[in-house]
Amino acid sequence: MKHLVNMGKITAAITAVEGFVPDNVVTNEDLSKFVDTSDEWITTRTGIKERRYLKEGASSDMAAAAVKKLLAKKNIDPLEIDLVIVGTVTPDYPFPSTANVVCDKVGMKNAWGFDLIAACSGFIYGLTTGAQFIESGKHKKVIVIGVDKMTSILDFSDRTTCVIFGDGAGAVLLEPNEEGLGVIDSILRSDGAGRNYLLQPAGGSLNPASHDTVDNHMHYVKQEGQQVFKFAVTNMAEVSAEIMEKNNLTSEDVTWLVPHQANLRIIDATANRMGLPKEKVMINIQRYGNTTAGTLPLCLWDYEKQLRKGDVLILSAFGGGFTWGAVYVKWAYNS
Repeated sequence: MKHLVNMGKITAAITAVEGFVPDNVVTNEDLSKFVDTSDEWITTRTGIKERRYLKEGASSDMAAAAVKKLLAKKNIDPLEIDLVIVGTVTPDYPFPSTANVVCDKVGMKNAWGFDLIAACSGFIYGLTTGAQFIESGKHKKVIVIGVDKMTSILDFSDRTTCVIFGDGAGAVLLEPNEEGLGVIDSILRSDGAGRNYLLQPAGGSLNPASHDTVDNHMHYVKQEGQQVFKFAVTNMAEVSAEIMEKNNLTSEDVTWLVPHQANLRIIDATANRMGLPKEKVMINIQRYGNTTAGTLPLCLWDYEKQLRKGDVLILSAFGGGFTWGAVYVKWAYNS
């Protein structure tokens, strides 16, 4: 039978999802008061109307808030969690990992964890990695988090980047499944030659912090928008179509496209390449902007009540570096 996964084989199912966004809403109109931009300029180029800014705190605070809600919703003791994976490019510290900090803040004392840096692809990289720990049989409860406090690395004198990003976090719980539900397949890609087009130039071992790096704004996000847009449109669309073809899925089979929320035009191009109508595409970019690793779990959180057991989801992302990929998920529960 078509699309039937081996029953009895352990797969990693998403059994809960939660999100956290700060209360502080910043509209395009708000930005236009101190940046040379306008609501029309931002909306027509990106589809973004507003985003959330975290006034106080760090990435770990947003991640911990999402995880606490997740555990409460499932009535799970923090001590039951085996592993925590955090996708982020805005960790609290270079070390220790934000995963370690989140485990401490939530009381997940039996879990080990690590951070995964893949920019906007952080969540799909983390989801695929976490799924493999479940599939191995060694782990029963894995939490995968996508979180970024992008305002911590934004240059508010650069209107091409500062209008795009927002702060937010989303988390999913992965548990073993023998019904053929959960993470079924993934295609992940990377190309380090793209690092020159989208990066944070300083703060690492290549350009450690100095007066020069600070004075030259090298600790902020730098992007060559046209190059990134061109690569993203092509690769995010192609990998999404590729995972459908690999698994013999038609546009009728796919219930939802869960695309990275970077730009409405990139989302539209991906849906078109997959042959999907807008009604099958999760979109919340207008409310949160680009929260980098946070966008995909925040989409799942926003749309959770519309998801049904057995729904076919294609998660797709493209990020700085470059990183990109798609994940085929069969949804495991009714809300």
